[in-house]
Amino acid sequence: MTEQTTTPRRVAIVTGGSRGIGREAAARLAADGFAVVVNYAGNRAEAESAVAAIAAAGGEALAFRADVADETAVSALFDRAEEAYGGVDVVVHAAGVMILAPLAETDLDVLDRMHRTNIRGTFVVNQQAARRLRRGGAVINVSTSMLALRLPGYGAYAASKGAVEAITMILAREMRGRDVTVNAVAPGPTATELFLDGKDEETIARMAAQPPLERLGTPEDIAEVVAFLAGPARWVNGQVLRANGGIV
Repeated sequence: MTEQTTTPRRVAIVTGGSRGIGREAAARLAADGFAVVVNYAGNRAEAESAVAAIAAAGGEALAFRADVADETAVSALFDRAEEAYGGVDVVVHAAGVMILAPLAETDLDVLDRMHRTNIRGTFVVNQQAARRLRRGGAVINVSTSMLALRLPGYGAYAASKGAVEAITMILAREMRGRDVTVNAVAPGPTATELFLDGKDEETIARMAAQPPLERLGTPEDIAEVVAFLAGPARWVNGQVLRANGGIV
């Protein structure tokens, strides 16, 4: 008689998982067989809607509220994933804030708010991931192709995402011997609520025409890259993948 062994279900935490890129990444990972913890900051209804959609498609997920910049809350987020599913294999850190203004007109309170979420939040989430991920795991941070585009008005936001890329590159090397990959995805202009908010149709059309593929990205485009890094891409490590349709 042959003894059959079952592979444990892989588990993913997706921060900012209630909307936009995070929500689509959560849905894609669930479709790929992950149990998913959908982290959200404040909109419980959206998070529960994301979980319900995953369940309706045959997946498994739960929602958990945590401010990504609060180390106690993020520790509790990982605790919940471990209690519910036995461990954590993949962390997709998609939570972020984008507020645009020319550097000379940027309110420093706005700068501090953006940096708290985008920089401190990345550090806190990655710190817990570094301590807790199982062998064979992956950390996937979300940066931005605006670092390369250097568009006016994006100074504070791009600066915060520059820190995200630095954390990603260094953590990849600090995880030596753990069999955990650490990468970042840097979307170009992507049709999310975060990106579209405050932009007129002319601006959106102009940005959509810039890539050789002549369209905005979609959350599904970015989720496909996330799924690649979370699953088969074991030899991609310490990299920034600029998922932007060839705009840069």
